[in-house]
Amino acid sequence: MTSLAVDKSLFGQDGNTLDDPSWQIINHAVDKLMAERPRLQRLSDYYDGKQDIQKRLFRNNETTKNIKVTVNHAKYITDMNVGFMTGNPVKYTAAQGKNMDAILEEMDTMDLQKHDTELEKDCSVMGYAYEILYLKELPEPINGQRVQTKIECIDPRAVVMVTDDTVEHEPLFAIYVQEKYDLDGRQNGYLITVYTKSNVITYRTEEGYYINEYTPKTVEPHYFGDVPIIEYRNNEERQGDFEQEISLIDAYNTIQSDRVSDKEAFVDALLIFYGFGIDEEDQADLRSGFINNAPSKSDGASVEWLVKTFDEGQIELLKKSLEDDIHKTSYVPNMNDQNFMGNVSGEAMKYKLFGLLNLLATKSRYFTDGLRKRLRLLQNILAVRGQMADVTGCSIKITPNIPVNLSEAVSNVVAADGHIPREIAYSWLPDIDDPKEVDEMMQEQTAQSIRNQQQAMLAGNPDYVEGSGKQDQQEQGKQDQEGQKGKEVADDKLDKQNQRRPDQNNS
Repeated sequence: MTSLAVDKSLFGQDGNTLDDPSWQIINHAVDKLMAERPRLQRLSDYYDGKQDIQKRLFRNNETTKNIKVTVNHAKYITDMNVGFMTGNPVKYTAAQGKNMDAILEEMDTMDLQKHDTELEKDCSVMGYAYEILYLKELPEPINGQRVQTKIECIDPRAVVMVTDDTVEHEPLFAIYVQEKYDLDGRQNGYLITVYTKSNVITYRTEEGYYINEYTPKTVEPHYFGDVPIIEYRNNEERQGDFEQEISLIDAYNTIQSDRVSDKEAFVDALLIFYGFGIDEEDQADLRSGFINNAPSKSDGASVEWLVKTFDEGQIELLKKSLEDDIHKTSYVPNMNDQNFMGNVSGEAMKYKLFGLLNLLATKSRYFTDGLRKRLRLLQNILAVRGQMADVTGCSIKITPNIPVNLSEAVSNVVAADGHIPREIAYSWLPDIDDPKEVDEMMQEQTAQSIRNQQQAMLAGNPDYVEGSGKQDQQEQGKQDQEGQKGKEVADDKLDKQNQRRPDQNNS
């Protein structure tokens, strides 16, 4: 890994601070990066097809066939992992009572699906990846903003992360090393950029990557509130997905190269004549497939090819064994295998992809750590711009891009209705982020269906006039109210009359 753990308590001495690290520690960190580069370069070369088989030479190369065949399993393993991991976009859901709409709107302008794919490719090839967030001034204001938050991947061969030496390994600052060239293609020094939690410090050398106290530098603030370079790990060991299979890949390529070389040597086999010879004139006829004036077999003459014999069946068995080991140890299945042919259910497919799904579960956990740091940086920079958001407790969902039998999933949900809470059953469906929201939508859909059925039944009544039912009910209600009031008035008058009658009788 390209990272350097240091004692954080040593900063603050002799002008060496976390906001302005000394040139000595910067040189020490860059030395560590340069020591790690050969490993990273080899992994990158294997993905690009520049593998060790291409360097193989026989000592008697002038007479021996030296065919070099590269079957790029490294690229297959990486591309399959990247496709499974980032084929579906990452989904973010704010925690209950939290609002992160501003961050989601900001990320919509970043083309993050393409960016996440590039990140995962670096993780798969080299074991870790880096991204940088920065601000770019816009030529014209958009929605009142003159700057836009940008995000880009950085080559892991050019970045070293300096952390503290605690168990948390908190990032202190990151160093980005760029080789500079003049217009003629000659190297023209290095640009060393240091990203601290508050500043961006740049050094420009004229030769080599070492800096000193006299190297010109510039210091500018960045307002992200933390180191704006984020590290993404592929696994705990920071190893690439095919790094442990390199010896198997080399052996497979050697087998295939030797097979093709033997076939070519078989075509160029030696023709041996017994009991006679041919002169230069006869050689011209031989190239046309004829031998003139050849003696008969009774004279002891014969012709045969001298070829190298080999057991093709044993070679094919060895090749298949190597290929099976590559797929078994990398957890990436061979999609051309007969086990993946024909119609299989979604559940059966999951068992065939069980190893890969476990691998993706591990990769997703480490990838999610980097995504949370990204969200916090975006929250910080939006707060500076006056846009408030809260990513605390945000749900991040990475959905593997694997074949899904949708009809089978729907059948399972229908069969579970009445036995399992609907919110749990709806979570079985692919691409469902909020099962509760789906449940509410289904309840509204059911209520609307009931209303439609009632409307249809009333419309089928010949005595029914559309819209009259509700009005008639309202009118009848008014009449009932007026009748009740009239009855109450009449009763009141009768009571008053009965109260006056005793007085009239006494008089």
